Amino acid sequence: MDKNQATGLFLISALLLVYLFFFAPKKPEDQPAPKATTTTAAAKPGAVATPAPLDSVAAVKALGSFATAAQGTAQQVQLQNPNLTVTFSTKGGRVEAVRLNKYKTFFGKPLDLLDAQSARLDTRFRTTDGRTVRLSDLYFQPTAAQPGALGERKGQSITFTAAVAGGRVEQVYTLLDDSYELGYMLRMPGLTNTLAQEPLTFTFLDRVRQTEQDAPQNRNHSTINHFLATEDHGALAEASESPEEIIASAPVKWAAHKHDFFVAGIIADNQFTTGKFNSTVNLGDSTFLKTMSTTLTIPVADVTQGKAGFRFYFGPNSFPVMKAVTPEFERNVYLGWGIFRWMNQFVVLPVFHFLEQFVGSYGVIIALLVLLIKLVTWPLTYKTYVSQARMKVLKPEIDELKEKYGDDQTKVQSETMKLYSAFGVSPLSGCVPTLLTIPILLAMFQFFPNAIELRQEHFLWAKDLSSYDVFLKLPFYIKWYGDHVSMFTLLMTASTLLMTWQSSQVNPQMQGQMKVMGYAMPIVYMFVLNSFSAGLTWYYFVSNMITFGQQFITKSFVDETKLRAQLEANKVKNKDKKPGGFQARIAEAMKNAQEREAQAKQGSAAPADKPKKPTRRS
Repeated sequence: MDKNQATGLFLISALLLVYLFFFAPKKPEDQPAPKATTTTAAAKPGAVATPAPLDSVAAVKALGSFATAAQGTAQQVQLQNPNLTVTFSTKGGRVEAVRLNKYKTFFGKPLDLLDAQSARLDTRFRTTDGRTVRLSDLYFQPTAAQPGALGERKGQSITFTAAVAGGRVEQVYTLLDDSYELGYMLRMPGLTNTLAQEPLTFTFLDRVRQTEQDAPQNRNHSTINHFLATEDHGALAEASESPEEIIASAPVKWAAHKHDFFVAGIIADNQFTTGKFNSTVNLGDSTFLKTMSTTLTIPVADVTQGKAGFRFYFGPNSFPVMKAVTPEFERNVYLGWGIFRWMNQFVVLPVFHFLEQFVGSYGVIIALLVLLIKLVTWPLTYKTYVSQARMKVLKPEIDELKEKYGDDQTKVQSETMKLYSAFGVSPLSGCVPTLLTIPILLAMFQFFPNAIELRQEHFLWAKDLSSYDVFLKLPFYIKWYGDHVSMFTLLMTASTLLMTWQSSQVNPQMQGQMKVMGYAMPIVYMFVLNSFSAGLTWYYFVSNMITFGQQFITKSFVDETKLRAQLEANKVKNKDKKPGGFQARIAEAMKNAQEREAQAKQGSAAPADKPKKPTRRS
């Protein structure tokens, strides 16, 4: 590893550390993992405990013409398909619980995305006589589940009806076949003159339970995303432990509560007129990791005219699934920003899904992904190795310059640049190819912790490639490291240290601070990446091992004798040629530095001014 390559390594390391400390999700150091708590929805209709109903006088006073629907007994009814079991309460005619039938929590429990204790969906509206009525104040009569449709898509439908003076309130739900979508229609026929001419307010309170191994990651990957009618996307800060709030600047098309790998969202057929999104974190709460709240307003005309149509999405945060829901809904899958998102979306994911068709082990798929990336980037690797070989060939000349100019580092660097120019060697040829691989590496940092494809996928000793592997559980906590040993992280660290040692043996120029940095950075990464996705550290380890093989194969193609002859020919060719471009600017900078250093030495060698005689005071 020569100076240029070490510079490239330093830049890569700096960028990775900036990402890890400022952009990666935070992990509270001393916060114990909360216990898994799951509430199962009732399997059959039946009475449940509810607050005592209002007496008739109080109901009339509070609800006015809606008081006739304020008496009843809460029951649970369900709609099911292979993907979802949705439980409704007749009190409010609203979704009370949602179970994802094809998924389990990390702890092996049924995965309830929502339940009666953790979530509450409700809608409130104002009447012309100034009262505020909530749908949860009313009791609805459900119809039996029957075939239904949402456009051309088939499913099962259920209607909840509350009869009130002068009209009725209807809520129609349609669970599409083999889908994660639940159609929803809110109608209030006959109540045009009863409702105030102001929007209805839909609220969704959602307290996130732990479903994954890593509670801090589960918390820090939970957020609210939204998409505006202006086609702008927004989101609350994921890793913030402070209260967060966003007030939409334009009508809202959809809003989604992301629970790390799963999403509960609502999409409007038309649009919500306004939106507000909040989140809070209480680190002392071991039951709920984060509390999220969405408030959306629905035009009253849409409700009275039968145009208030919506779709709920309750399902996995999977890119291909989300992309088919509604425009930009796949933005819930965080794949990074800018070029990193582009690379994950158009390169990594397609290759990953292609390999899934032929390979059953995701650990093997990751290894094959590394191999393909290494083959594609081999020209860059080859160029880096050739640059390293050129520096090695020129080592005798560089050693002579060091011996000639001793401790005058500025002069050594200046003469080294002249040497490079004479032999036609670019000082950036070794680090530029390395820097070009940065987008791929940073894209992987975004992909592995957010890919639901890796969730609960076992490989070797790892139980979940989307989270850290626990090879050994420690009986104590180590600051900055954790309470477990990740074997993939240790393998990654050991292979990186071996590569550093090998480079120092081949390239004696790797000395001093560069050598110390080469050994220190892998140790730093061992601490930083111990609680990162096992898929990422396995990827990193395999990448190092393939790099060993590439270096061995590439070395057989590089003849140092021929390379020396080529450099000598360049020296003759460039004998009277002045350096230009970047090399000229570096040479000029070196020259200026030498002149400043010479002036400084002259100034320090000049005799000091004689002290002035003190003047006698009169």
